[in-house]
Amino acid sequence: MERKIEVYQRFGAMLDCSRNAVLKVSAVKQLIDALRKMGYNALELYTEDTFEVEGEPYFGYLRGRYSSAEIKDMDAYAAAHGIELIPCIQTLAHFTNPVKLPRFAEITDVNDILLIDDEKTYEFLDKIFASLAKNFTSRNVHIGMDEAHMVGLGKYLDKHGYCDRFELLNRHLQRVNAIAKKYGFTAHMWSDMFFRLAAHGEYCSRDIHVPQGVREKVPEDVSLVYWDYYHTQKEDYDAMIESHKEFGREVWFAGGVWTWLGFAPRTCFANESLKASMRSVREHSIQNVLITAWGDDGGECSFFSVLQVLYAARRYADGEYNDKIIADEFEKLFGISAQDLDLLELPDIVPDMQGCGKLCNPSKYLLYADPFLGISDRTLRDYKPIPYAEYAERLATAKSRAGEYAYLFDCTEKLCRLLDIKACLGVRTRAAYRGKDKNALTALIADYEKAAKRAEEFFQSFRERWHKENKPFGFEVHCVRLGGLTKRLAFCKERLQAYVSGETRTIEELEENVLPYYPESDENEFWMGSYRNIVSAGGL
Repeated sequence: MERKIEVYQRFGAMLDCSRNAVLKVSAVKQLIDALRKMGYNALELYTEDTFEVEGEPYFGYLRGRYSSAEIKDMDAYAAAHGIELIPCIQTLAHFTNPVKLPRFAEITDVNDILLIDDEKTYEFLDKIFASLAKNFTSRNVHIGMDEAHMVGLGKYLDKHGYCDRFELLNRHLQRVNAIAKKYGFTAHMWSDMFFRLAAHGEYCSRDIHVPQGVREKVPEDVSLVYWDYYHTQKEDYDAMIESHKEFGREVWFAGGVWTWLGFAPRTCFANESLKASMRSVREHSIQNVLITAWGDDGGECSFFSVLQVLYAARRYADGEYNDKIIADEFEKLFGISAQDLDLLELPDIVPDMQGCGKLCNPSKYLLYADPFLGISDRTLRDYKPIPYAEYAERLATAKSRAGEYAYLFDCTEKLCRLLDIKACLGVRTRAAYRGKDKNALTALIADYEKAAKRAEEFFQSFRERWHKENKPFGFEVHCVRLGGLTKRLAFCKERLQAYVSGETRTIEELEENVLPYYPESDENEFWMGSYRNIVSAGGL
């Protein structure tokens, strides 16, 4: 039966190339080929500072930024394959890495937010748009402007005093839009700041309405992009789309494939949220859709691990909701089973949690959790052990038939083999220590050695995967993280040896009582997003 394909003005993907992982040009081209097969016609590469800007040598310095030649190459390749390559940048917040450098101190308000109403800020933004105009053929541009939570409350406040932040946001938008138009661009932007300022920080709700006086000041030619990856009920998307339509401006929608919780994608939840959101998109005749693949906290997850989710999103948008039909179509297109690719989320599957409704990432925080500090140990208390050895075997079997994607399964398999030992290592260590069981502690020393060996095997596989897909910049962070893990395991092993031999009388960390990570929660949470929060209670 012939597939029904709905016509959208733009149905695109947005790939995060700013969280250390900057996709190689060859990988971008490979994804363009895949997107074309799926029925996509647009691609945005999210680049906070990872693109070349003339006259700004510190912008994207040591970050793997795309050169002008690389952008032109990707742009031409995309156009030849029916894909519009749209620049996707930031013009207010999310300047996380540039603000580390003294060059940008004078135009920084607070945190990662640019200083509004300062002419040097707009001179800098003008350079950005001039570079975009030279390198992209598309004259659509995503200008970002999301999550500027503290806008106007830092250096701006010191210089000018308090300003109504709706007024501040709109004034900045007017200036940015004028620069975009100067270079022939039509802008679209994330919409959340309008809603957050109206609802005291909240964005997605069934009952948020932005004041009319604020809505009227948004330039008529700027489209609003409503992003939402968190809901699984169509009614939530319906309400927010209706609230967006109150602006009287064009509305885009952005869903997500959940690649940003760690090394594993959250495929099941992504499918549920996308099925609900695409139903709403169709009902409300939204003509421009983006499916985002973020890479928060290090770009650990491969975008190729969610090809089947990207395809499902497109088919949901066509009105096809039968997942068996969609999976069969995908396998015919790509030569790999969608069900096999779904196995790549196994490291984060907690058997006691039924269904897809709970987001969690145990594989990341159990990987990096310190075995002596026990920050995450309480999360394991009420659940059976996660069967990582079984997961590893299932991934190994799928790897044998995965062809060109076998490297994805190899990396995830090795993560599971490491976690088979590492996941409960801290819990077991503390229990044996508090029980004064030196025989058990002596036996655990071998597990510390084995865990360190498997950590090195995982590192080698992850290194292969990273360099196959991404530029080398950013991988130094993973050398520090995973290298630090192996060193810490070795150090803890030495401390245990000293204790069981009587060389030391106590292990002070293990004397501490473990507190719940979320003290006000009725249940243990399986979500810790940031490496720096997982690995230590100290500064990092």
